[in-house]
Amino acid sequence: QVQLVESGGGLVQAGGSLRLSCAATGNIFNNNVMAWYRQAPGKQRGWVTTITSGGITEYSDFVKGRFTISRDSAKKTVYLQMNSLKPEDTAVYYCMTVFKGVQYWGQGTQVTVNT
Repeated sequence: QVQLVESGGGLVQAGGSLRLSCAATGNIFNNNVMAWYRQAPGKQRGWVTTITSGGITEYSDFVKGRFTISRDSAKKTVYLQMNSLKPEDTAVYYCMTVFKGVQYWGQGTQVTVNT
């Protein structure tokens, strides 16, 4: 059974920082690409960033230079360090992976950035 559990969301002022975590359970993680997505109110879920098993990262243009994805294989956890947060970063953040052709999603964690 594969399960992803996010944590670390909350309320922050613009310009502040948060670190999200996504813990994976099951026979998964070390060989898997992990990704973060987000969904703002009234909008479709969109890709934010990805990290491969070898640590190669990619970022969407709207977070590049502000967000950093990392992973700890021993803890089977992927992190999203978010700095210089903006009100438009307000969304539910989800982690995702694909295992044997099946997408797995966490339950999401709310990030709210106030002006």
